[in-house]
Amino acid sequence: MTYRNLGRTGLKVSPLCLGAMMFGAWGNRDHDESVSIIHAALDHGINFIDTADVYSAGESEQIVGKAIAGRRDNLVIATKVHGTMGEDPNMVGNSRRWIMRACEDSLRRLGTDYIDLYQIHRPEPDTDIDETLGALSDLVHQGKVRYAGSSTFLPSQMVEAQWAAERRGRERFVCEQPPYSLLVRRVEAEVLPTCQAYGMGAIVWSPLAGGWLSGRWRLDADPSDLTSRRAQRIPGRYDMSLPGNQQKLEAADALGRLAEETGISLIHLALAFVLVHPAVTAAIIGPRTHEHLESHLGALDVTLTDEILDKVDEIVPPGHNFTPADAGYVPPSLASAWRRRRVVR
Repeated sequence: MTYRNLGRTGLKVSPLCLGAMMFGAWGNRDHDESVSIIHAALDHGINFIDTADVYSAGESEQIVGKAIAGRRDNLVIATKVHGTMGEDPNMVGNSRRWIMRACEDSLRRLGTDYIDLYQIHRPEPDTDIDETLGALSDLVHQGKVRYAGSSTFLPSQMVEAQWAAERRGRERFVCEQPPYSLLVRRVEAEVLPTCQAYGMGAIVWSPLAGGWLSGRWRLDADPSDLTSRRAQRIPGRYDMSLPGNQQKLEAADALGRLAEETGISLIHLALAFVLVHPAVTAAIIGPRTHEHLESHLGALDVTLTDEILDKVDEIVPPGHNFTPADAGYVPPSLASAWRRRRVVR
């Protein structure tokens, strides 16, 4: 395993990061099997695990906590805060009040006294970024968090956070976690260049485009074989009545044929593609079974030539997304009509 620096921190992480979203009620409900999958990943040299408090309402963090017991010191553990964790209106978001409490809850579930990387899961324009950075800075100074990061932030929000940290003496975001894959390339336009400009690492999520690049999504596939819990939770990314998703299916089929011509699996092509970008530190893989994990690991041995990458660009143009839902975040300025309409009195 060749490890990479996380941005300019000097922290060494494996280029494959083990995502824990599928451990628990959202995926594999068997805790013992999930722990076994985590241990198998660690035995292959992966030292980087990413989870979030909202994954299966904290169950994912609990499973990770079981798995890392006795091995904690050699691992880089990342988790996230922002998602709704209860009926109380203050158990959500990026406020100081919630971040401080959520961190304590995550520490307890993970069974550790510090979090290596604590990330803001989504932006929240109604909360001053200085308040968020101030809370994260206090957690760093208390020794409960080592580094802070963002996830699915817009480029302007990334820059605002860097400027606020510099002007006000806060801990800065050392990395960003954007969606990036062969089928979701919009971040190549501004997000990844912004990471490079500010020395931030990029830890990309959904490098298999939420299963679209698993090899199952082909033009001749039986539609009944393409249903999943994830498709039910995020229909905008999978509803085949949407023209963008139909175009995405055609692209996935073409990429599958390219992988076959190249002599590698589509999964390996997909992972190798995101890892070749100079801004990317690591790609998050989210196995639900041992077989899933094994199908991912060989990607680190794949080298993509310029000829292959040129063919990828012909199938999916650089900087292109097929549907808005693939971006992972819709700004309130677009999602809320009242933010776009002047009040007439």
